[in-house]
Amino acid sequence: MISVRNLVVQIGDRTILDGVHFELPSQGFLAVLGPNGGGKSTLVRCLLRLQPFKGHIDFDARAADQIEFGALIGYVPQIKTLDRTFPAKASELVATALKKKWPWTMNAACSSIVEGALERVGAAHLKDQQIRNLSGGELQRVYLARAVIGNPKLLILDEPSAGVDQAGAADLLEIVESYRKSAGATVIMVTHDWEVAFHHATHVLVLKTKQISFGTADQALTDGAIREAFGHVGHSHGVLLGGHSHA
Repeated sequence: MISVRNLVVQIGDRTILDGVHFELPSQGFLAVLGPNGGGKSTLVRCLLRLQPFKGHIDFDARAADQIEFGALIGYVPQIKTLDRTFPAKASELVATALKKKWPWTMNAACSSIVEGALERVGAAHLKDQQIRNLSGGELQRVYLARAVIGNPKLLILDEPSAGVDQAGAADLLEIVESYRKSAGATVIMVTHDWEVAFHHATHVLVLKTKQISFGTADQALTDGAIREAFGHVGHSHGVLLGGHSHA
């Protein structure tokens, strides 16, 4: 279980997150939604121990600073954060999760593990491709292989469908769901995709600096919560929420 209590992030005189609190059970799937600048990626950075914060984050009753993150957490960043001009193969990018540095050489054992991770996400055919030649969806699969190579019990994805076409995003989501079920893992996904929230997530967190709502999709994505977070309800942008329109 992941427990977040009274999470506060301040940078200078600006409050980025204020009083975020939720508990996500093991093997749950949390979709994190909110407007741009609402604190979603900052929450991810807190979970990864990359951002100083006040409050408490516990994983299975262990404080975040007591966790060996390489074994516990797999992370898929936004693909726009990668310099795709770097001359590297997909297999080399995946191998950085094992070596903790750029693998200028890989022995047979390392190569076998990397190939297994790529195969797990349907990307074995990409192993020798230069990352600069990959599509957005292909690059996300490679990042996902990197994230799951150590069989983590928590998988965090920061807007994985950004820069990916609709078919690629659906494929990626199917792979994530398959991994969650087969590995007994917990998933936290920052997303703008309402379909993920309603049809895949077990829990939804809506952020706009403060925590607007948390619960099942029906509990968290009420008209009031959507108006408070986005200034409108989904129907005004052509979105059907929970199988029925909200007006």
